[in-house]
Formats: sequence, C-alpha cells, structure tokens
Amino acid sequence: MTSDPHHDHLLSLVPSSGEQPDWAAIEALWPERFAAMSACMQDPKHHGEGDVLTHTRMVVGELVSDPYWQALPSARREGLFWSAVLHDIGKPATTRKEDGRLTSRGHSRVGASIARELLWAANAPFAWREDICGLITAHQLPFWLIERENAERMAIETSWICNSADLIAHARADARGRICQDLPDLLERVELAGVLFEEQRCHGQRREFANDDSRVVWAHRDDRDPDYAAHEAFSCEVTMMSGLPGSGKDTWLARHAPGLPVVSLDDIRAEMGVDPAGNQGQVIQEARERARVYLRAGQDFAWNATNITRNMRGPLLSLFRDYGARTRIVYVEAERGKLGTQNRNRDAAVPDKIIERLIGKLEPPQQLEAHEVVYATP
Repeated sequence: MTSDPHHDHLLSLVPSSGEQPDWAAIEALWPERFAAMSACMQDPKHHGEGDVLTHTRMVVGELVSDPYWQALPSARREGLFWSAVLHDIGKPATTRKEDGRLTSRGHSRVGASIARELLWAANAPFAWREDICGLITAHQLPFWLIERENAERMAIETSWICNSADLIAHARADARGRICQDLPDLLERVELAGVLFEEQRCHGQRREFANDDSRVVWAHRDDRDPDYAAHEAFSCEVTMMSGLPGSGKDTWLARHAPGLPVVSLDDIRAEMGVDPAGNQGQVIQEARERARVYLRAGQDFAWNATNITRNMRGPLLSLFRDYGARTRIVYVEAERGKLGTQNRNRDAAVPDKIIERLIGKLEPPQQLEAHEVVYATP
C-alpha cells in the first residue's frame, strides 16, 4: 500500500495485541458521525446496551481480544478493525420505529457507502477500502444465512465480496458486543455459517470456478451448478468503462486501447444536443443501437459511460452476453482531491453537487459481474 499521511494515521490507531483502542482519537476523525451514533438508540430486545456507539465500542473490544484477529497479517487485521469501527455507521440514517419497535433495515449497505466516502477522503488504498466496505455490506449475513433457502449460493456470492473467515470473526464479535438474551443462539448461527462456507469451499477464500465464463454464467443463472465447466467461445470483447465524471475513463482508453471503437454517451449527447441533466432515454437508445451494430458484426468495442452502480451495469452486461461477448469492466478512480479538478477541466463538466451525489451512490464493480474486472487509475 502506498504511504499517505491520512491513511497512515488510520493505521496508527489500530491497537497492538492486548491493547484497547484510543476512542478519543478515533472519534476525533469524524466527530459528527460518531455523535450521531451515540444519539442513535437501538431496540432493547437485541441491544440492551443502548446506543450504537456503545455497541460499536463493545464489538471492537471483543474483536481485538479475539486470538483470531491478533494472529492475522497486518493489512487484514487493520482492515477488520476498521470494519468493526464503522460497521454500524449507517444506523443513524436508517433507524426508525415500526410497530413500536426500533429497526435499522438497510443500514449495512448505507454504512458501506458512508465508509467508502470517509475512507476515500482519507486516501485509503482502493483494495483495502473495498475489503472494508465488503465486510460492512455483509456483516449481518452470518446471523441469518443458514435459514435461507438459497444459503449455498449466498455463501459463494459472499466469498467474492469479502473474506468469509474475517466475516465470521466480525460476526462473532458483533454478537458478543451486545446485551441480549439470545447470545448463545446468535453464536451458534455464526458458527454454522462458518461450516457452510467450509462446505462450499469458500471459507477464507473465493469459491473457485472452472473458468471465467463458468463464474459469470453461475452468477447470472440460478439453475447453474458452481462446478459446471462452461465452454468459452466468445464472439468479441466489450470493454465497459466505469467511474465518476472526471475520473479519467477517456484517458485510460486513449492510453490502453487506442483505436478501439467507442460507444460514448457523452459524444452522443453532444451530437444530439441533450443536456447531461436532461432526459437520457433517447441517448441510451441510440447508444444501444450502435452497440448492437458492433455485437452483430462480432467486433470488439468499448462502452464509455459512468456505470457507477450495479443496476446501471447489469442490463448492459446482459445485452453484451446475449450476443456471446466476453465482458470486461474497467473501473477508473482518481484520488478524491483530483477528481473535482479533472471534472472541471472536461468539456462537459458535471456540477460539483451532482458529483457529490454520485459519490454517495457509487458501487465499484465486483468480480462476479463480468468475465474480467480491472481496477485502474488514469
């Protein structure tokens, strides 16, 4: 990992084995966020300790006392620590009362998004940051995984989002770091989830597939056996660019794929005179038609647009696969401090307020989405 003063400060706050964290220093990093956690109460049935920050401190205390955490390599130990610190940071934004009970449904994904923004601003390395966000996204899963009808599939999917062994360790600390009457049941569920990961050959590692197409087909077809070996015979390759405005997608294409035909939404908007903030239906329809021309001809090309969420990418990737194409996503990310400058220097600059809103929606692509996923800088 590259050295950066902000990131180095995060690492300096990870306690050594046998020590407890310096909470005053941790809370000083993002005081408004931690104040909101302190003011956010939880349902007493599951959290007799009270507010979210009290629970978080208890969870972190359990984690750093766990021999599993203490024995991890430094990067994973540091990442798992910050996952525990930030795992419930989404609760203040999602907590509400339903039928007289407090609930925080959806807080895992919201929390991962908040953590991504905070860690990106702190210049945390991309892979380390996304490992943390993956753990936060999945941190509740071990509590209910074994009850699900598709538990085996969920276990395999999760192994491609985060390290499942670290997830089990986090869930164990999450269960112990609270006051509740069903603690034995919670811990049993966590251990059974660990057994399921082992049975699916993805405990502490990603589930292996015969080849890239086997992985992609399995991820998009519920009836496909994970051990099925697909025959790889592609008609062409489509490179889907992904990244915020100003991240450097055009620069990456110019450097790494010169001469590759490009279907660019920005170019089509300019041709049609459509404002980026206006209705994009006509632009997207035209872009799809141009893509189909290349797909029918079996010609490699790039699709260049923001594609910052899975919902944006999914239908397009499905279209490309329907024509037998090999799919590659290239996600480009600039340092947070450079992003605004690069965007403002573009011919079609996007207002800063919109950039900030897009950052809150950002979902970097996962490896199950395409045959190949590249994480790059311009």
